[in-house]
Amino acid sequence: MDTDSRDLLNVIDIEATCWDGQPPPGAVSEIIEIGLTVVDLRAADGGSPARTGSRAGGRLARHRILVRPARSAVSAFCTELTGLTQAEVDTGIPFAEACRLLAATHESGVRPWASWGDYDRKQFIRQCRATGTRYPFGHRHTNAKLPFTSAYGLRKRPGMAQALEVAGLPLEGRHHSGADDAWNIAALILEVAARGAWPGPDERS
Repeated sequence: MDTDSRDLLNVIDIEATCWDGQPPPGAVSEIIEIGLTVVDLRAADGGSPARTGSRAGGRLARHRILVRPARSAVSAFCTELTGLTQAEVDTGIPFAEACRLLAATHESGVRPWASWGDYDRKQFIRQCRATGTRYPFGHRHTNAKLPFTSAYGLRKRPGMAQALEVAGLPLEGRHHSGADDAWNIAALILEVAARGAWPGPDERS
């Protein structure tokens, strides 16, 4: 496929250990799933909004990386929210290895990337600092909530599920599954790009 890294966008959504209230003593929130969808932004250049990836380009691939936590465990609350169990994440890879995989296999240091909100970026920064792991992403990150809110003339920034309703798109899969959420966020990004409202390379933060 004749694509330039500048045309491809990594859409990231993470899930992390969480609790209904304060974490247990000594526990910290850690990434347990990384969902990644690769988007070809050229698919949304001009024309009508790019729907669910049936055309050339669009959503090219979806990936799921399970990450084994080192300083926390998956609570019952976390399982109810994400569907992930301790037994499942125990089959995952260490966080540092997951970061190396992002860089080596998914060109995360080269491609621009996006997430819904800024939580994912900040969680990676926190966990990389805490573990002495090299941050796997480049500096070209877009909080997809911002151009979506502007493109649709909304007064408040919507959550992902609400944004899908606004855009008239289905929620595919399970909400709070990193892989499914990344896939759905990618569809929203293509809608924004089709409206000519996705920021160009020089506009991304």
